[in-house]
Amino acid sequence: MRVAAVCGAALMAAVGGMVPQAGAAGGAEEGLAYHGSVLLSGGLADVRFAPHRSKPDAAAGAKVTVRLRWSVPLADRQALPRGCVRAEPRVLMCRIGAPDADGVGQQVGLRVRLQGAPSEVLVDFDTLQSGGQADDQTGGQSGEQGGEQTGRQRVLALDTGDTYYF
Repeated sequence: MRVAAVCGAALMAAVGGMVPQAGAAGGAEEGLAYHGSVLLSGGLADVRFAPHRSKPDAAAGAKVTVRLRWSVPLADRQALPRGCVRAEPRVLMCRIGAPDADGVGQQVGLRVRLQGAPSEVLVDFDTLQSGGQADDQTGGQSGEQGGEQTGRQRVLALDTGDTYYF
């Protein structure tokens, strides 16, 4: 796991120096959730999401790295937006702006081609702290009602042409 994180960080550095800075606040990603949608159709997944912070804090405007882990391998060729790189066969990492003082961050839009044409896909969203570790302070998922948001979410999308919101 550490080797994958180091390789992903090296890849991100080669693509544009998007590795989180070691001097960044270690707890800057606490309380993040991702809100958006996933639409799966014919092997293409359209994903739109933005980070939301439940408690605005002094870290507003800091950069955040989100890891999108897919249940099926991604196709070899991808057209990814600026700030997003492929870290593993099933993993993308995107460096995005953290939520502003109102608790809402920039929206990210991805169109990802999956290998084959799966009938469903599971996408995990994890917030990475400055050391490349997933933010998992409470062990719960940010989609849990009444629980503390940890920046970790899981979304299942079926190839029905329907948009799944989270």
